[in-house]
Amino acid sequence: MTEASSARSTRRHHWRRDLVELAALFTAVAVADAVANTVAHGPSGPVLLCSAAVALLATAVFHVWWSRRHENAPPPTDTGATAPSPAGQAPRAAGQETTLWRMRTTVRDEPGSLAALCTALAGRQVDILSLQTHPLSDGTVDEFLLRAPGSLQPAELTRTVAGAGGSHSWLERADAHDLVDAPTRMLGLATRTALDSAELPLALRQLLGRCTIHSVPARSLRGRPLAEQVPTEGVLEEHRMKFRDPSGGSLTIERPQLPFTPTEFARVRALVDLDARLGQRVPPRRDVLTLPEGNEITIRRADTSDLAAAREMHDRCSPQTLALRYHGPVGDADRYLGHLLSPRFGRTLAVETASGRLVALGHLLWDGDETEVALLVEDAWQQRGIGAELLGRLAGMAAEAGCESVYAITQASNTGMVAAMRGLGLPLDYQIEEGTLVITARPAGLPARREPRESVRIQDATGRR
Repeated sequence: MTEASSARSTRRHHWRRDLVELAALFTAVAVADAVANTVAHGPSGPVLLCSAAVALLATAVFHVWWSRRHENAPPPTDTGATAPSPAGQAPRAAGQETTLWRMRTTVRDEPGSLAALCTALAGRQVDILSLQTHPLSDGTVDEFLLRAPGSLQPAELTRTVAGAGGSHSWLERADAHDLVDAPTRMLGLATRTALDSAELPLALRQLLGRCTIHSVPARSLRGRPLAEQVPTEGVLEEHRMKFRDPSGGSLTIERPQLPFTPTEFARVRALVDLDARLGQRVPPRRDVLTLPEGNEITIRRADTSDLAAAREMHDRCSPQTLALRYHGPVGDADRYLGHLLSPRFGRTLAVETASGRLVALGHLLWDGDETEVALLVEDAWQQRGIGAELLGRLAGMAAEAGCESVYAITQASNTGMVAAMRGLGLPLDYQIEEGTLVITARPAGLPARREPRESVRIQDATGRR
């Protein structure tokens, strides 16, 4: 039907309705005149008038009762209609398998750009669980936490985002830990950093995802300058950030696969500033244990304040014990103590006797996903289970920190270290090269690796990793 014919039909409909209303009006006037004549001139006019009033009152009461009874009633029939899903897609079935994804993409800084992207994701039945925006000078980086159908392939999701205007997109699998919102995550990382100096590299890794962290001391063990001079406010480059290390030296963070944003730079600087203001700190926990022969020992966290006691313990150790620990010239062993005891490069456990004398050290050194463990027990206190106790605690710390594996470097003749590693009750990998034995174990409770990740790598004063 054309617009002209529709207009003519509408005009005819209005004309007929007006005619019907006019006829009803004349009829009502005629009836009213007849009733008036009957009431005025008839013998039973008053009775008829009272009866009409009662009928009108009863009709009004019935109408009010009927309206109140049915005003909230549901429709008489259910058509079964549901709201259409976006882009004509069928609704997601209950219990359908889904996958969590973390996605980052850059959109134009124009009204409607984000709306177009969200509409495209909805068309693929993708739920947006959280969204963070990182403003840039020429656009906006949007970071999403998505729940997508399990059948949706990563390439399809990336193409959908690109078709909606997203560029420089990055996608990786997420898990339930990523469901925490950004303010809560930042508060948790700040709390960890405030309680323990050793937590800063781990907090930065958790904040930024896959990245490489270089912590370079100001000077080498022989006094040679190592770290470059970094401005107080830090340096932000496309794939690199530089800060002054609170413990001295420099802290460099690299992420080749994804540029850093000013928002991320501000968050990292806040954590680094917090660490610098609080100074070196170690949790004060102390555990008292009784050895099989009845002697009590205390296990606690150690730091650079224990440097003098650690040197004295070195002096009491035999050359053979020191050689098994440091795999090199024994005369250089004490030069590493300042580095090993620094919370910036890992965690150290110290064992003291009841008189307060230091008799053993256990080190957990950050080396990316594969964290190194090392033990040194004074000769007079060996073969008493101290090494096994330290190793078990260090492995637990590695698991809590999210380290994927721990490894120990020793000599094939070091049966004590081999026995301690076997005592962890974990699957072990052995590698022997020219008499050097590397034993690798995965701490208990860690999930299996789903995909390769870049390493957080802490570089020591000698340049070795």
